Amino acid sequence: MKSKYFSRRALVLHLALVVWVAMCLAAAWWQVDEAILGNSLSYLYAIEWPSFAVLGIFGWYSLLNMEKITEHQEKARKEYEEKMRAEAQIARQVDDDPEDPAMTAYNDHLAEIATRPKKRLWGH
Repeated sequence: MKSKYFSRRALVLHLALVVWVAMCLAAAWWQVDEAILGNSLSYLYAIEWPSFAVLGIFGWYSLLNMEKITEHQEKARKEYEEKMRAEAQIARQVDDDPEDPAMTAYNDHLAEIATRPKKRLWGH
């Protein structure tokens, strides 16, 4: 099994993190120099750039630890949806109170929305 830390995607993320943190720290150092030379607004920027570096680390961590949906999980989800849909149909047939046609149409619409495939980011 391939480690999530050494996949092609992970290596690109590692490289991007190193470049991002290096650039943020270089910008922070530059702002410290500017602040020492008298630009008082640069004190704020000297704090802001390391904060961006930390945010980059959080982003790297979350992208690295995103879980992929496996075929087994996808199959289990579809089976569950079909089971729920069948139970709802049975409940409608057994119910003695006739349901309002508008409510039935609305519930059918919601059920159709729930079964649409989810759009995934990053081509996964």
